Amino acid sequence: MDALQDLIMGTLSRLQRMKTVACNLCKIPLLLLLLYFFVCSLDILSSAFQLVGGRIAGDIVQENAILSNPVAGLVVGIMVTVLVQSSSTSTSIVVSLVSSGLLDVQSAIPVIMGSNIGTSVTNTFVALMQAGEREEFERAFAGATVHDCFNWLSVLVLLPLEAAIGLLRQISKAMVDTLQLSSGEEAPELLKVLTEPLTKMIIQLDRSVITAIATGDQSARNKSLVKHWCQTTAMKVNETSWGTHNLSEQTQKCRHLFVDCSLSDLAIGLILLASSLLVLCSCLILLVKLLNSLLKGQVASAINNVVNTEFPYPFTWLAGYLALFVGAGMTFLVQSSSVFTSAITPLIGIGVISIERAYPLTLGSNIGTTTTAILAALASPGDKLAAATQVSLCHFFFNLLGILLWYPIPVTRLPIRMACALGKCTARYRWFAVAYLLLCFVLLPTLVFALSMAGWKVMTGIGVPVIMVIISVAAVNILQVRRPDCLPLRLRNWDFLPPWMTSLQPLDDLISRLTSWCRQENGCIFKRNNTPITSLEGITENTERRDKWGQNCEDPEKDESCWTLALEKRRVLMMTCGN
Repeated sequence: MDALQDLIMGTLSRLQRMKTVACNLCKIPLLLLLLYFFVCSLDILSSAFQLVGGRIAGDIVQENAILSNPVAGLVVGIMVTVLVQSSSTSTSIVVSLVSSGLLDVQSAIPVIMGSNIGTSVTNTFVALMQAGEREEFERAFAGATVHDCFNWLSVLVLLPLEAAIGLLRQISKAMVDTLQLSSGEEAPELLKVLTEPLTKMIIQLDRSVITAIATGDQSARNKSLVKHWCQTTAMKVNETSWGTHNLSEQTQKCRHLFVDCSLSDLAIGLILLASSLLVLCSCLILLVKLLNSLLKGQVASAINNVVNTEFPYPFTWLAGYLALFVGAGMTFLVQSSSVFTSAITPLIGIGVISIERAYPLTLGSNIGTTTTAILAALASPGDKLAAATQVSLCHFFFNLLGILLWYPIPVTRLPIRMACALGKCTARYRWFAVAYLLLCFVLLPTLVFALSMAGWKVMTGIGVPVIMVIISVAAVNILQVRRPDCLPLRLRNWDFLPPWMTSLQPLDDLISRLTSWCRQENGCIFKRNNTPITSLEGITENTERRDKWGQNCEDPEKDESCWTLALEKRRVLMMTCGN
């Protein structure tokens, strides 16, 4: 009997395991389908941003007088890349300007640096979709912002060096002089072979219009970014007795949803922006849930061990560099650092990839994305090939020098510590993520741009004291942790400062009170609009028809009827506003 029960239990156990395996196998195609729609939505999102802000981006880049200021050029690169949501597009515009002779190499380098910063906003947006789970949000936001921290730190070091001695310009020029340059082909976009069948059915853009606006072509201002005529084919008409062919070109109309649409580019862009964000968020939420169901238990442990594996001593340092090459290779294949970093952000959130491993993957993606500009430069005309290639190599050397600054020595890996601090802060104060995006990608660039346009005297007078204060505070913080005995008693902590200068808690309390007040007001208005309150109108809203208390009660304490009316009024008010 016991043997029979054991046999039945074993059979049921095997059936349960088979059912679990079959269920997991069925989830894999769904996972790939969601990943496909996720990547397609990123492509549509980029097109939407270009429709909404492409003309503005072209006008910004056209202002060569502005770009002669390195700081202004950096901000222009950030703003243009945030608008078009593609560093490949912004760097290609810069390469086109250089190849056409409208922009010199010296002015183009800060724009290239800014494009590196602007492209990291996409994966930060993706991290916001994991705000529901506090721990996942902390890891995902740290994994997304490690890219931002690396780019900002690299700019803070390399931009002053470039403005002072032309470091990147000299290195790239020496490299161009040693190369035998010849015209090349466009970058192989292997991922678009899979995504274009779907995205081309939704929208197709003529990106040459943005470049034409940037190069000063006035006729391009009246053109739509939506492509209407797509394909030019050679049609054979007849064949003569000499064996020659008469060919004629035929232009075919595009086939996508908006080809015959009468809406403006802005309206189409806003429609695509809303729909792509909806699809992006939905796919990302489902991806995270599906990954959580798949990557748990022994499977999660196995994948975690493979991805975050370490080589035996003394080759432990090789694992990070291998991840760096993997990130560069994957980004080269998909031709988009935004797609690659956005794809690994959910994996960081659920704990499959650690922040220490995500960091070299992100640095590698920065190297991989430079191939787009290099291959675009190689397709430039012969007389401008050297200058265009020099600009694209500046993009490569900027990322390479940044890696040399912030990766080889473990103590210099400041972006990891900064990103972890941002992740912890965001997990505690959810609103900080939105404030971070607005500050780093909107307010700070706009303020710096305004100061740079006011002149170098104004910018120096304001910027130098601010930088000195930041450096001083950072130095005091380090000493407070490591050598507090070197500081005066008053500086060994920040207790002498007001709380709002040392903590975000007062601001968090203020935001909490504001949101609570708004909810109460909305509840009160909702109930007033949906509940018939005749007695309250007669008491509070109609000032011409005074109530009984206002007419007859000189002393409410001596008149019981007045107290009854007052209590009734209070009860009605409380029922109305939901207090």
